[in-house]
Amino acid sequence: MARIVEFIPNFSEGRRQDVIDALVIEAKSVPGVTLLDHSSDTSHNRSVLTMVGSPEGIAEAAFRLCKLASEKIDMRKHAGEHPRMGATDVMPFVPVKEVSIEDCVDLSKRVAERIWKELEIPSFLYEDSATTPERANLAAVRKGQFEGMPEKLRLDNWAPDYGERRIHPTAGIIAIGARQPLVAFNVNLSTSDVKIASAIAKTIRGSSGGFKYCKALGVMLEDCGIAQVSINMVNYEGTPLYRVFEAIRTEAKRWGVSIIGSEIIGLTPAKALVDCAEYYLQIEGFDYKKQVLENHLL
Repeated sequence: MARIVEFIPNFSEGRRQDVIDALVIEAKSVPGVTLLDHSSDTSHNRSVLTMVGSPEGIAEAAFRLCKLASEKIDMRKHAGEHPRMGATDVMPFVPVKEVSIEDCVDLSKRVAERIWKELEIPSFLYEDSATTPERANLAAVRKGQFEGMPEKLRLDNWAPDYGERRIHPTAGIIAIGARQPLVAFNVNLSTSDVKIASAIAKTIRGSSGGFKYCKALGVMLEDCGIAQVSINMVNYEGTPLYRVFEAIRTEAKRWGVSIIGSEIIGLTPAKALVDCAEYYLQIEGFDYKKQVLENHLL
């Protein structure tokens, strides 16, 4: 039976179409790998690719894409709304079929080691691959961003897991790790005041006393002139999307603004959306496995 890993690398480029196209072409060229989706955001200046494949194919794709990004992206010239610390900023590996989270942890370490040996780009291991509890949280790992990372690496407890205490001069440093599926979920507000989005993000995120499995920050979408609550739901069953959405709606009313739209970045497990439909339609006794037509066709 085929072993399948999902890989969702995030790159610090969302504006130069030639660079985005080059990353997409490279991803499609790797044997044993299928590119499922790619999306870019000019305000965030960030692109996300989603692919699946064998562990061996995904490992090769991770290295090739990281190498290409290091050649095409100069972090000294990068600016965007989304926090970032490297040309290839985040490399998560997610178990899908006949692969355990432990297998993905091992995969993340092998990729990190090769990237350092051949490209001299250091990395932190995060989420399930983290070597210390404080490194499990991506926000803590990325704190300081590209500009502050050289100073951070001199701190006693922040040596890279792979590499020396120095960033790559143009490609920075990478967060690499294994994790369970998450949903990248953004909510747009009827205001250009990013302080409102930041206040709402603080209310809902787990680290500030909000929802346990919610990570959030407020960002400004300059091209649209609106503020956004940018969210990662790291356990959509532990904290469903609709619960966070309704909390944002309530908090927004306090500030005299409303939700004008939302978006999913990349792919999402179907159940995360079915749970929302079940909630808003007030469906009783719904069985996701038995009553969703596609589950009987795959």
